[in-house]
Amino acid sequence: MNIIFGDSIKYIPDSFTCLELDTFRVPGSEAMPSWCVVEKVPLNEYPLLEAHKNIHADLMRYYRAQEWNYCEQAIEGLLGKWGGELDSFYTDLLQRVVHFKQHAPDKDWDPVRVKEL
Repeated sequence: MNIIFGDSIKYIPDSFTCLELDTFRVPGSEAMPSWCVVEKVPLNEYPLLEAHKNIHADLMRYYRAQEWNYCEQAIEGLLGKWGGELDSFYTDLLQRVVHFKQHAPDKDWDPVRVKEL
């Protein structure tokens, strides 16, 4: 999986499929979105490519909105797609969703992931 950050997305040709992942912040800096650049979509997935992209975009939007049930269903449907390139991301996200279903985040929860250098 190829991951890029921030404005780098502007330089990726339209021939690639780019999917938003998490947004990160290093303490003392602004939040920066990350993107997965899917280079090789399996041929058998092409007929549903736009549907998979839409489900992934909805997943990220619903994650930020704390709609955990939708997130679980979307992740289950997306596992194995993209030639499996995003399965580690989806598995990690599913673990977070399950945790938040059992232990609701604080009211001021921010989906931005803070990473120390």
